[in-house]
Amino acid sequence: MTTIRTATPADLQPLAQLFDHYRQFYGREPDLARARDFIALRIEHKDARLFVAEAADGALCGFAQAYPSLSSLALGPIWVLNDIYVQSDLRGERIGTQLLQAVEIAARAAGAVQVRVETAPENVRAQRLYQNQGFRREMGFLQFVLKV
Repeated sequence: MTTIRTATPADLQPLAQLFDHYRQFYGREPDLARARDFIALRIEHKDARLFVAEAADGALCGFAQAYPSLSSLALGPIWVLNDIYVQSDLRGERIGTQLLQAVEIAARAAGAVQVRVETAPENVRAQRLYQNQGFRREMGFLQFVLKV
């Protein structure tokens, strides 16, 4: 049985390891020290909402990280679900679904009017997960990035 809960400072090391694996999934080089520093700052500054999936044995096996933001068009607060990851050997066990449900419940409780997520075009499995949880693909806007 997997439990979904808010991350605590005690989760830092195993959460950083999961975060580093997540980054590698998207083609980034391993860098556990920087991953740990990044997650430590999120926990310290409380600028993200971090949820962890904890297996029955107490080991962390997944996480979701959302950032509160605002939408001018929606005229209200939104959450950007920036990161979600489940250990590769546990995919298909509904842990991703549980994480998404926890994010949705917390976002509603915080007064958010929507949760936004994006994923790589080839990550079809994630796309199916999002659609199964009620996310709809938004058309009409193109995303542009300025690296600074």
